[in-house]
Amino acid sequence: MRVAVLSDIHGNLPALEAVIDEAGRERVDLVVNLGDIVSGPLWPRETAERLMRLGWPTIAGNHERQALALDRPRGFGDRFADDSATPEQRAWLAALPKALELDGGAIRLVHGQPVIDDEPLLETVTPDLGVHGSRGIRAATPGEVRGRLGPNEAALVLCGHSHVPRVMAMDGALLVNPGSVGLPAYDHDQPHDHVVECGSPHARWAVVERTPRGWQAQLRLTAYDWAAAAARAEANGCGDWADALATGRVGRTGRPLPGLSLRASRAAPA
Repeated sequence: MRVAVLSDIHGNLPALEAVIDEAGRERVDLVVNLGDIVSGPLWPRETAERLMRLGWPTIAGNHERQALALDRPRGFGDRFADDSATPEQRAWLAALPKALELDGGAIRLVHGQPVIDDEPLLETVTPDLGVHGSRGIRAATPGEVRGRLGPNEAALVLCGHSHVPRVMAMDGALLVNPGSVGLPAYDHDQPHDHVVECGSPHARWAVVERTPRGWQAQLRLTAYDWAAAAARAEANGCGDWADALATGRVGRTGRPLPGLSLRASRAAPA
């Protein structure tokens, strides 16, 4: 069984289309989507339309919840996505489950942590951004992951949210974060200031395969027209997204970040 794993598309339709094309050449049996689907200054309506037609197993990310939470403050990306969505798309997003189990429970899909969708499973955010070059985020220890994951019978756990591609084996299970299809860098201030940079503008995803020796994972990078995505973000007033999409690194940000030399603009964290 071969599964293509996508997460954190963030309305980046050109990146999604490129990954769909490449996954088709891989002859995968299944494609799964781990959430954070449309939020951002790119093509939210078109992305939702495409994914609704495909009908992949899909879960909600924290940005699906935030975009639909009309009674609380939302970030620009969530407002942009909600303002662009049709009633049918809002209903589809609202109906997405927070988690899924597939293949008789052998495959478990979560966005971030199973109980807290806006905190990562395989990374730990730290309060030391800029100290000795720290980016304010590091790989989580097995003990941290074990405590966040809770009881687990799945042999394969798929998660997203952090945009950091990572594979971890623990307690007989393989845990895989494919990285982000749509946004390779961002800065954020929760629960502490931190910066994520994948270092190139490629779309990230993964192929996992069940073999006689157990599950194996391949992290993938796919080229696409990231200049068009960056231009779209710039035209919609999000220079920080434009820089991240064009380079895979954080450029303009909305606030000073300790110990880091970054240009100033409005922030739109993932």
